[in-house]
Amino acid sequence: MAATKSTPAKKTTKASKVFTDEEKGAMKERARELKAAASKAEAEADLRAKIAEMAEPDRGLAERIHAIVMAAAPDLAPKTWYGMPAYAKDGEVLCFFQPAAKFKARYATFGFNPGANLDDGTMWPTAFAVTKLTKADEAKITELVKKAAS
Repeated sequence: MAATKSTPAKKTTKASKVFTDEEKGAMKERARELKAAASKAEAEADLRAKIAEMAEPDRGLAERIHAIVMAAAPDLAPKTWYGMPAYAKDGEVLCFFQPAAKFKARYATFGFNPGANLDDGTMWPTAFAVTKLTKADEAKITELVKKAAS
């Protein structure tokens, strides 16, 4: 009589049976959250490193504007954009700081992209020359950032 080979029994419990669809969905969401948090932290670290590389007075202006923007609209995501500090909403850059030294200008620029909610009639400013920041300037930037992000 010929010997018969025994085959190991297959497991009937698959990974898909271990977790419910809801649990799998929650795990995927958490993985996305962790990835996004890591990306956001890395993007802000890049932004801070770019600011640290700047010479004065650009560095001081950039540091202050960063603090103002983050206080006015904490949901904006800090990042770099063409090597400049920028702040994004839903992945699109909303506003940015262009240091004077970047293009050898006599002033730095704080500007807004088309996604900013600044529309005011048929004409409105989208960029501002900045040589220093007064309390009134800080209040104006706060107001503009809040409006732009709304």
